[in-house]
Amino acid sequence: MLSSDTFSYTVQARCSTAEAAAMLSDLTRQGELHPLIVRVRRLPPRPGARASYTINDRLAAGPVRFRTTYHADVLVSEDDEIVTVARQWPSTTVRNHTRLRPEPDGLVRIDVEITLTAPTPLFRYAFRQARVAHLALATRLGAALDRSGDPPPPA
Repeated sequence: MLSSDTFSYTVQARCSTAEAAAMLSDLTRQGELHPLIVRVRRLPPRPGARASYTINDRLAAGPVRFRTTYHADVLVSEDDEIVTVARQWPSTTVRNHTRLRPEPDGLVRIDVEITLTAPTPLFRYAFRQARVAHLALATRLGAALDRSGDPPPPA
């Protein structure tokens, strides 16, 4: 039996929607932001995907530390919308639907909805880990995007 739930967050950054979309749709750059990711490898795109990846995370359950590997696909990559799906054994799926919208004063609003589905015995742990990791990513995302548009420091 599977369980599923959703959480969401919003980030604002001073950049273009294209800059935000470029960072968010290139999962090799998620290692800079996602606190659990230790390695991202790009793969040839799977059928129906714009890009595909293998990702390694470092997790903890109490005093036990372990690594896990999962596969992620970028299904939609536009300046105003990004959809990714990550799949991990056993029957765990994380769907990320991101919408980007320009706002006044050069800001971009980034609305993210994460839906996690997992076997019921694993669900509470997986959902808690996903939420904590993605909310930490959210706190880093605005600053990373704000920096991406900064001019280089004087030489």
